[in-house]
Amino acid sequence: MVYAAPEAAVAPEVTEGVRPPVPDTLEDTGLSAAMVNDLILKTLYLQGGRTGMQLEAFVRLPFAILDPLLMELQQRRMLEVRGSEGHGRIGYTFDITSEGRARAREVMQTNRYVGAAPIPLGEYWESVRAQSTRGLQIGRDAIRDGFSHLVFDNEFIDALGPAINSGKSLFLYGHAGNGKTSIAEAIAEMMGSHVYVPFSVEVDGQILSVYDPVAHRDPDAEMGTEAETPAFLREVPDYDPRFALVKRPVVMVGGELTLDELELQHDEQTGVYRAPPQMKANCGVFIIDDFGRQRVRPRDLLNRWMIPLDRHMDFLSLPMGHKLPVPFECLLIFATNLNPTELVEEAFLRRIQYKILVDNPSREEYENIFESCCESAGLAYSDTGVDLIFKEFYEKRGLPPRACHPRDIVNHLLDLARYLGVQAEVSGRMLGLACKSYFLDMPAGEGVV
Repeated sequence: MVYAAPEAAVAPEVTEGVRPPVPDTLEDTGLSAAMVNDLILKTLYLQGGRTGMQLEAFVRLPFAILDPLLMELQQRRMLEVRGSEGHGRIGYTFDITSEGRARAREVMQTNRYVGAAPIPLGEYWESVRAQSTRGLQIGRDAIRDGFSHLVFDNEFIDALGPAINSGKSLFLYGHAGNGKTSIAEAIAEMMGSHVYVPFSVEVDGQILSVYDPVAHRDPDAEMGTEAETPAFLREVPDYDPRFALVKRPVVMVGGELTLDELELQHDEQTGVYRAPPQMKANCGVFIIDDFGRQRVRPRDLLNRWMIPLDRHMDFLSLPMGHKLPVPFECLLIFATNLNPTELVEEAFLRRIQYKILVDNPSREEYENIFESCCESAGLAYSDTGVDLIFKEFYEKRGLPPRACHPRDIVNHLLDLARYLGVQAEVSGRMLGLACKSYFLDMPAGEGVV
């Protein structure tokens, strides 16, 4: 069986943060009363008595929607009121009865999910399409500004620009340590400040968990960090609380990836399906790092993406052979430090629209990167220090410079200075010691990457 996908639609003009409206009625949620009732009972069964306000915050549905269902459950003797902590029913403490416990145990035999009420699959399609990166237009100046914190020449940035605007696949290749991951993260930042991601999606009574705090980061947090309190928990949102407001996601998988991990993962304990990485990356960037080192043939991995890239939808497997269509609306980036021609033949590489070499930095670029790293660390930059590095390490040892080396060398300098109890300096013996502990002492021609 293959579930019907929504009719194809032209990608809308990209907007930032297409806000899902707060539902006013149960009908607005797209969920049945039975599903929400069971969610309430499971919550009380596992957590004990909760006030109406606490249930509202946990189930993430307005109390105006929950209250008629709570009354119904009271009338069916499945829950009762154990006290009050405020005015009105929202302050009542609701607890489960023996009849309610029996129903909760029955439901939990097949589905132990508790948490935010899900959104229907159809609503998920609409949300992703409305926030898609497909069809976006980012001008040259905006793209150059987006890469201003990185050191790349304009020719390289102009090669990336059309790829970013295309929304198609992108192949970044070159030695490790030259900024392929930083490029992908910068691209995601250019696509817009935030999107709305549902906590979970419902399909025929099955729950798909979508929200992932690692992939879906707070919009007020710095890239690569997690905020102490996510935005959706800091205050009552003015959007459907079943969604989290997050940065456009950047999801990365590496050499550990298998084809099975690109399918829905069923949690035997909870009965819930976990969304695969490409689904978590919707409305953002999906990076397959270390391409060619996975435990699957590169050809098979490329073939896996042909239909999703062409049709902007992916088909995920459910039990009994059912196929579930979900949106595939992300910029797919392959990154490798292997020779692309040795991975797959030319016919397969043609299927990846844009192929861009991320090369070693030039001497001028290296100096700019080093100066920026010194400034961030509060160190005085020194041209003579860079001369020493090139002469004693890159030239004498035959080592190639990488874009990550300045950052790492500066960190070694700071570590050494703390150990010696002195001020770090980008020169002389201290710099030599820092470099000696960083670079491998190998014969010429056998450099590190």
